[in-house]
Amino acid sequence: MKDITIAIDGYAGCGKSSTAKEVAKKLGYLYIDSGAMYRAVSLHFWRHNIDFENESEELIEELENIYIDFNFGRNKPFPVVTLNGVEVEDEIRKPEISAIVSQVSVHKSVRREMVSQQRRLGEAGGVVMDGRDIGTVVFPNAELKVFMTASIDKRAERRLAELQSKGIPASLEDIKANLAQRDHIDSSREVGPLKQAPDAVLIDTTNLNFDEQVDLVCKLAKEKIAKKSNKKTSQSRS
Repeated sequence: MKDITIAIDGYAGCGKSSTAKEVAKKLGYLYIDSGAMYRAVSLHFWRHNIDFENESEELIEELENIYIDFNFGRNKPFPVVTLNGVEVEDEIRKPEISAIVSQVSVHKSVRREMVSQQRRLGEAGGVVMDGRDIGTVVFPNAELKVFMTASIDKRAERRLAELQSKGIPASLEDIKANLAQRDHIDSSREVGPLKQAPDAVLIDTTNLNFDEQVDLVCKLAKEKIAKKSNKKTSQSRS
């Protein structure tokens, strides 16, 4: 069976996206990076000089011109985000977009539109989606919810390594300051704040390596899949 929904929430830089990608690959599920969707919206506003600091009529109307999807990119083993049909995976990871994404995602209209598009992408099940409010808002009935965290020092180190691997210049202190700011904005916003769902499994990745993170989530997922399979078998016999 490949029809459960896996929601992975957590702080920026704690490894949730890379873990979610690998878990989806191992399970044969579709991986959806909800954070990439907000980054794509931020990129669109940035390119079109939309005032993203205020939830203006212009901003709300511009959301009608944004369509986000995920497709397999060339030489990439996982789905990459597209903005109005064009791949923008690398552009959305640049520091100037990282610096504004929390300001963009705080707006009610933006979150409402993204939740709608996220549900469209994940409605068939068999998905792994990561973000900030997947288990609390987007898919509150997900069979498996995971909340990931890590120390800010470890998260900054991981983000720096990620940017360096892509040839994007950045400093550790700047990254740490950006993460702290994003933590505050994400946790305190009025709509869809970052928080652990009551039924989510907490995983602290500070002292876990990548393989350990993936194995742990896969183990939890397989338990949920087996439980759902057994329940359906029992119902068919009754």
